[in-house]
Amino acid sequence: MIKKTAKKQSKKPTITRQNHTIDATDQVVGRLATQIAGLLRGKNKPEFLPYVDMGDNVLVTNIKKLKFTGKKMAQRKYYHYSGYPGGLRTKKMSEVFETNPAEILKKAIWNMMPKNRLRAQAIKRLKITK
Repeated sequence: MIKKTAKKQSKKPTITRQNHTIDATDQVVGRLATQIAGLLRGKNKPEFLPYVDMGDNVLVTNIKKLKFTGKKMAQRKYYHYSGYPGGLRTKKMSEVFETNPAEILKKAIWNMMPKNRLRAQAIKRLKITK
């Protein structure tokens, strides 16, 4: 007779959050966003679990000195739809960068995170200073 043993579910790990400060001077937006998204999720930790919010706090400085490759400032557009007919609004990346440069990096990180409930919790630990 073969005796089956039930696998034990591991306990929820203890979460110790670290503080990371990242200087955005002359950094490309997409490459910087992937690094920050990994830190916010906690993928740099050996005890990483995809269903547990165990990421770190991230502070980004010098956001006005970001670097953009190609013609993104003139060609990339951001869309916002109000839900009403004729309610689609577009802005060029250059317009968004002039008014709020932190919004470009925040949107890039937001779209790189998995689309679940942990995304909203993780993005709260992101602080961006000009």
